[in-house]
Amino acid sequence: MSKELELGQDIYAQYCASCHGKKLEGQPNWKRRLNTGRMPAPPHDKSGHTWAHSDQELFEMTKFSIDAVIPGYESDMPAFTGILSDQQIIAVLAYIKSQWPAELQTKQDKLNK
Repeated sequence: MSKELELGQDIYAQYCASCHGKKLEGQPNWKRRLNTGRMPAPPHDKSGHTWAHSDQELFEMTKFSIDAVIPGYESDMPAFTGILSDQQIIAVLAYIKSQWPAELQTKQDKLNK
């Protein structure tokens, strides 16, 4: 595993796994709204929809909040501005992407062109 992926894995474990799951599996019933009206944390593995967003969208959602990409969307996920550096966010996203099957990586790569 590359140093970037190791860094991403470590940061994911520290900042993301408590909601998105140690194995990227997301919270239970992630497609059903919570009593708060917000959605549970989705999985970042192949069963989720993370791959349906470009790298830029994923970066902005992580750094600034989901509302930065989907205006008006309320989420329990905090913005990581001032918590994680840009390089750390990129490493986390690289780690997540490395866990997807090749066909999802290919589909997601097409969004970045």
